[in-house]
Amino acid sequence: MATILIVEDDALLLDALTGQLKQLDYSVCTASSVAQAMALLQTQAVDGIILDLGLPGADGMELLTWARAHIAGLPVLILTARDGVDDRVLGLNAGADDYITKPFNMQELQARLQAMLRRARQPAFTQASSAAGIASTTVGPLVLDHASHAAALNGDLLELTQREWELLELLAHRCGEVVTRDDVLAAWRASPPEPGQTAAPLNSNALEVYVHRLRKKLDQSNLVIRNIRGLGYMLNKP
Repeated sequence: MATILIVEDDALLLDALTGQLKQLDYSVCTASSVAQAMALLQTQAVDGIILDLGLPGADGMELLTWARAHIAGLPVLILTARDGVDDRVLGLNAGADDYITKPFNMQELQARLQAMLRRARQPAFTQASSAAGIASTTVGPLVLDHASHAAALNGDLLELTQREWELLELLAHRCGEVVTRDDVLAAWRASPPEPGQTAAPLNSNALEVYVHRLRKKLDQSNLVIRNIRGLGYMLNKP
């Protein structure tokens, strides 16, 4: 049974959400402020957060930033009345896994919550490989050393940024399979920002840029990153 923390200061909405989620067999805990939520998260493990932004005392974005710094990979769904494009971009770039505006459809919220939790149960490959003790991965002329985060192509070391490495590692681990955009973004959200950045680039446009960069770096090999329309990407087996 998954445990969801609802952070919402509207008592009626909080009661309604709590009742709906309990009917779906979720365990629910609640907080009406950022301070209450932080205190709860330091003593109780939860599987996901539904987060309002307009909270008394401190903005919900402060909780999102705190959670990203202290609880790696914790999925967060923002549920707010802030419906501007800039607000959505700010929330997603700060690390939210999804963003829904009020008023909302309960069935859509349930579906998005379930999808978010499903993605969260697929850990970033960097964590899985370390836990399994995998030292390296070889895909044709490409060799990835997981301990040093180094990749060599035809014996030559590739110059990779942190995000490029994470993307390449995920594609190589699942070579011949589709890696969805959500898989990549979830892996990025589970790791710290790149050096010099205050927040990880967590959108599809940035992902396209990184895919383009990797394609150029693999250009002199028989390794091809295919764009699977409507789904994501796949590294072809050589």
